[in-house]
Amino acid sequence: MKFLVVCRRELRSYFSSYIAYVLLAVFLLLSGYFFYSDLIFFVLFGGYIIPTGLWQYVFIDMRLCALLVLPLLTMRLFAEERKLGTIELLWTYPVRDGEIVCGKFLACWLFFVCMLLPTALNPLIFYHYYQFDVPPLLAAYLGILLLGTAFIACGAFISSLTENQVVAAMGTYGILVFFWFLTWNEEVADRRIVRVLLRLSLFDHFFNFSRGVVDTQDIAFFLLFISFFLFLTLQSLGTRKWRGVR
Repeated sequence: MKFLVVCRRELRSYFSSYIAYVLLAVFLLLSGYFFYSDLIFFVLFGGYIIPTGLWQYVFIDMRLCALLVLPLLTMRLFAEERKLGTIELLWTYPVRDGEIVCGKFLACWLFFVCMLLPTALNPLIFYHYYQFDVPPLLAAYLGILLLGTAFIACGAFISSLTENQVVAAMGTYGILVFFWFLTWNEEVADRRIVRVLLRLSLFDHFFNFSRGVVDTQDIAFFLLFISFFLFLTLQSLGTRKWRGVR
């Protein structure tokens, strides 16, 4: 259970940094604003189908909040350690690379969960005035949790490649935006190509969750995406062995 020690160390660094609180505040303010504006839009123009109306708008906007904030959270996972030289000190501890990756990933994921939990107050207040079906809302939260976890795994990999946090953040933005824009211009490609691209798009797999639909194929895609980038992160740390660092 050594990865829990790494996780605790990482969480301590999060909660001792004002940047983490700024990112938390930005995420909550943006998600709260989008919930309020989407609720007003839903009441005026959206009809009365909450899963395909209100929750779809709310969680698609929350997806944007996660896209803006999470790369700034993951950029420091390994890049800051490399820049400060503490990564070499960490390697001298009796922990494996897999435990380091798991510990840092878990700490960032737990912080993301702490960001999501306060957003549940908005639908709880709404439920007090208008009782709606809860399962579609839970499906949407499952989707945003899986999507955010995928963002964290991607950001961890990019952060392991550089010691510059700005480069890590911009590289993560580039990859995630690429997966977002993957299927935007469908008219210029053959339908078979578009069908393949749809299977690779993070945000198309998230769309079903935002409508209250849980599909095992979407869950499997996110789990494979997360596992793939964690594997790449582990391999990135392992390159020091043939570079003679350790």
